[in-house]
Amino acid sequence: MSTSGSTPKKVRKVEGSVGEAEENRDFDSETQSALEAIDAVQNDIDQLNEKASEQILKVEQKFNKERKPFFEKRNELIGKIPCFWLTTFRNHPQISTILTEEEQDCLQHLTKLEVEEFEDIKSGYRIKFHFSEDNPYFSNKVLVKEFHLAQTGDPASHSTPIEWNAGKNLLQAQNNSENQGRKRSRQAGRTFFSWFTDHGDASADDIAEVIKDDMWPNPLQYFLVPDVENGMEDSEDDEVDDSVVVVEEEEEEEFPESEEDGAAE
Repeated sequence: MSTSGSTPKKVRKVEGSVGEAEENRDFDSETQSALEAIDAVQNDIDQLNEKASEQILKVEQKFNKERKPFFEKRNELIGKIPCFWLTTFRNHPQISTILTEEEQDCLQHLTKLEVEEFEDIKSGYRIKFHFSEDNPYFSNKVLVKEFHLAQTGDPASHSTPIEWNAGKNLLQAQNNSENQGRKRSRQAGRTFFSWFTDHGDASADDIAEVIKDDMWPNPLQYFLVPDVENGMEDSEDDEVDDSVVVVEEEEEEEFPESEEDGAAE
């Protein structure tokens, strides 16, 4: 131990990832040794996390295959209900904000929706929209939008070119409406079909994520929303009406009595 009061000798920090984060700092030998040990343990943890991710991926792939026949059975049953998907879209708090009246008319012909994750799951997914034969807006029977979320490179999306029938192009109609200063969609001109044809940041597509992670797993909860809400509203209205009637009856009985008393005096 030094009697001159000098501080312990310092050495350079640990090299590698820890060192890069602390470029301008030195550590004493004890701290340096502890940092190197921590870095080694962290490497072990990272390797274990990679193995866990691989196992989780295998489990997800397994259950995706097992869920597929149930999704197919559900779509078969949904096909028996008129305008099921249109109703579900209209009742969803986020999807409903991008639907124009014309698009709602078009989506009456949406008969089936499917979400398919790519085999390795991590690389992306596709959303399929199936339309009936009598759809007057475009000739496509299926519209597909794919999202490629590659581990290397920029994420990207692609969609089926829409083959609009004459005079039925809803994208052109929307542009004309905006140019003429008419009422737009509630999201500043964003509509369902403008979303479908937009290929911006595929990794941050909020509408696609809502369809994939919220609507597709359980669309029935949104199809049934109006019945629940209307029932609650009717119940509340009944209570308010009863209270108003009672108050009015009491007032009508009191006023005549006060006038007679005044006349008697």
